[in-house]
This record gives sequence, structure tokens and C-alpha cells, in this order.
Amino acid sequence: MSEEIKKLNSMRFLENQGVAYEVFNYAPDIVDGVHAAEAMGLPPDQVYKTLVVQLDKGEHALVMLAADRTLDLKQFARAIGLKKATMTTKRGAEAVTGLKTGGIGALALTMKRWEVYLDEAARQHEAILVNAGQR
Repeated sequence: MSEEIKKLNSMRFLENQGVAYEVFNYAPDIVDGVHAAEAMGLPPDQVYKTLVVQLDKGEHALVMLAADRTLDLKQFARAIGLKKATMTTKRGAEAVTGLKTGGIGALALTMKRWEVYLDEAARQHEAILVNAGQR
């Protein structure tokens, strides 16, 4: 890792857990996973976006799925034993995470202790790319 790369809390978390990682960069004006994948020369099914979902009683959860996929909220809610889940707005996601959209990542939000759900499709890859908490 080069010296110019700012060490983020997500990187420290991975290091503390003994998990090897590699840093990939793209232009900060890119705010979605499909364009990030394109900028890094990777298939969008290997780049995972993090969605902020509101659960019952106002609790939040993070759902990670491939950049080119969409979340079926009804199916997701059923899968975790709830009747309903809703997607937060851009403003709402930024308010509850403290991060800008396009830079929201589960590894950067470990202190929230929210449930994190990773799409099972991630298992088909040896490695996936996730946001570290900064555009």
C-alpha cells in the first residue's frame, strides 16, 4: 500500500482481524458501484455496494449486494423474519451513517453494530470489493 493512501478505520479493522486487503481507487465523483467497477476495470458482480435499510422499530441494517443487482425489499424482509423493510433515502442514509452516499461501507460502520447481510452470490468469488467508507 502506497504512503499516499489515507488509512481508514475499515483498514485498521481488517488489520486487527488479520485479514489481507488491497486498496483500489477511483475518481471521487463516482458515486455508484457500477461506475466504480467500470473505473477499476472489474465486473460489477464482483464490486459490492452497501445499502442502508430501515427495519421494524426504526432499527437499521446494511445489505451488501453486487453493484449491478437490486434489492427486493419484500423478499429481504421475509428472509430475515420481518413483515417489512424500507430503503432509507439518500439524506437518511447519510444522516444515520455519517458517511456520504457512494462512500457507505459496512466495514466503516462496525461501531454501529448493525446487522449486515451479504448476498449469497458473493460466495462465487474468491474476493469481492467493498467500500471502505470514503468516496
